[in-house]
Amino acid sequence: MDTVTLTKKIQEFFKGEILSDPKALKFYSHDTSLFEVVPQLIVFPLDSEDVSNLVKFVSENKQDFPHLSLTARSGGTDMTGGAINDSIIVDFSKHFSQIGEIRAEGTVVQPGVFYRDFEKLTLEKGLFLPSYPASKNICALGGMISNNAGGEKTLAHGKTIDYVENLKIILADGNEYSFEKLTYQQLLKKIRQDDFEGRIYKKIFQLCEENYELIKQSKPDVSKNSTGFNIWDVWDKEKKEFDLTKIFIGAQGTLGINIEAKLRLIEAKKHNGLLVIYLNDMSILPQIINDVLLSKPESFEVFDDRTLSLALKFMPQFIKILGLKGTIDMGLQFLPDLINFATKGLPKFTLLVEFDSDNPTDISQRIEKLKSILSKYPVRIELAETDKKALNFWTIRRESFNLLRKNVKNKHTAPFIDDFIVKPLYLLEFFPKLIKILVENQIDYTIAGHMGDGNFHIIPLMDFRNKKEIEKIPVVEEKVNQLVFDYHGSISAEHNEGMIRGYYLEKMYGSKMFEIFKKIKHILDPEDIFNPHKKTDANLNYSLSHIRNHF
Repeated sequence: MDTVTLTKKIQEFFKGEILSDPKALKFYSHDTSLFEVVPQLIVFPLDSEDVSNLVKFVSENKQDFPHLSLTARSGGTDMTGGAINDSIIVDFSKHFSQIGEIRAEGTVVQPGVFYRDFEKLTLEKGLFLPSYPASKNICALGGMISNNAGGEKTLAHGKTIDYVENLKIILADGNEYSFEKLTYQQLLKKIRQDDFEGRIYKKIFQLCEENYELIKQSKPDVSKNSTGFNIWDVWDKEKKEFDLTKIFIGAQGTLGINIEAKLRLIEAKKHNGLLVIYLNDMSILPQIINDVLLSKPESFEVFDDRTLSLALKFMPQFIKILGLKGTIDMGLQFLPDLINFATKGLPKFTLLVEFDSDNPTDISQRIEKLKSILSKYPVRIELAETDKKALNFWTIRRESFNLLRKNVKNKHTAPFIDDFIVKPLYLLEFFPKLIKILVENQIDYTIAGHMGDGNFHIIPLMDFRNKKEIEKIPVVEEKVNQLVFDYHGSISAEHNEGMIRGYYLEKMYGSKMFEIFKKIKHILDPEDIFNPHKKTDANLNYSLSHIRNHF
C-alpha cells in the first residue's frame, strides 16, 4: 500500500496526527542504535481508541499487505533498534503522558511519560522508581517497561519487572485488556472464557504446564536478564499464581501495545554517600567485588580509563548537562584529581560505591568500614565529600554514552556487545579473554557498567563508512557472545535484543526453548502485527543491511 493511500485510509478513523514528510521519516528512522530503518508513516494516537483502531486496521489489511506493522515508540532511546520499523511508528510521547495520583502501592502512568518528569513528582512525595537506566534524563516509562530496564539501583532494588502491578495492553484483536497477578481460581475463570483473551490464557498456561521444568531451567543464572520472553516468571506452581504482565515486560512491544501501567514505588532515602575507588590491577578485582558486595551498597558502578579520558576531553559539553556554574564547580572539584591523573596517569577502572540511608551516621560508618577493608589493596580511595562532587561522577557514568555518540569525530557508537552479564566471580578469567578479542580485531571501545552485577556496557567506536569496520561486527559479536555463553551469562541484562541480538536467541536458549518463544509470539500476535525484526523474528542479514553509513 503506497503512503498516500495508507494515510487516507488511516485518516478515516484516526483522531491524532499523521506524518510522512522526509524530515520526520529521517528522524524516526533512528533510535540510539547503529541501525537506520526508514518508516512509511509516523502516527501520534490521541487516545486508546486510536490505538485499537490502528491495530484492527493493520490486522484487517495484513493479508493483502504483509508489509504492514506497528512499532510503539516514546523516548526513542533504545540502543538495539527496538524503536524503529519500516512500516508504521506509533509515537506515544505527544498525547500519552498522563500521570495518576502518586502512590507507593501503585501509580498509574501512560507510556509517553518521561522518567525525568515522573521522578520530579515522585520525589516530592519521598518516593521513586529505582529501576531507571543511565538514560534517565531522556528515556520514557513505556520503553523502560518494554525493555525491562535496570540501572545503577538494580543491584539493591531489582529491575522494572519487579515494580509493575498492572498493564493495560491493546492485543492483536484490537481490544484493550488489563493484566495483573491472578490466583489459580481467577486463572481458571479466564481460561473458561470463549474469546481471544480466554484462548490466550489457556494456551499460555498449557505451555507453562507442559514445559514447566524446561522453562524454569532455562532462566539464565544471572541477577538480571532482558532476553527472550519472561515465560519463567508467569506461572508459579508453588504459590498457584499466574501473572501475564511478566510476559509483556521486556517483550519490546512484539506481543501487544502497552497503553497504561500501574507502577509500585519505594521510599527515597534522605542521604547518600559515594566512595570512589581507582583501580589498576585487574587481578584483585574479584576480591574487591566480593568485599564491596558484602557491605551491601545500593549501587556499585564502573567506568574505564577511556571513558574517563573522553569525559575530561569533552568537559565543556557538560555545560548542557550541569549548566555553566555546575561545569565550573565540576572543573574546580576535579582539579586535585586532574593533577593526580597528570602525574600518575588515568586509573584503569573507576569504581563508584554508593550507600543510601535516612541516617547520615549510618552512611559514614559503612563507608569507613569499607575503606578499612579496602586499605589492604593497592588502590586509591576517595570519598566524594559533597553531593556536587558525587553528581559529577554520576554524570560521567550516566552521560558517557551520549558524550561518545555526539562528540567523537568520524566515528559512531556501535552498541552490539553493549549489555552482556556474567557472574562477578568469573570476571578475572572472563575479562582478559574479552579484551583479547577486542584487541585482536582492532576495536576501539569504552567500558562502563554495573560492577556489582557483572553487567558491562562495551561501546565500540567505529567508522560505518568503512566497509571493513562493518564486517567486524558479526565476527566480534559471535566471539564475544560465545564467550558469554561459555561463562553461563546472558547477552543482554538490560538493553534487550532488538535487531542486534535477537538472532542469538536460539543459540542462547536451545532449540526447544526457542520453539516455546515462537509459540508465545504466535499465540499473542498470530498475524505478526507488532514490531517486526525483533525477538524470534530477528534476522542477521536484515540487521546488517540496515547499519547506518551517515550521520
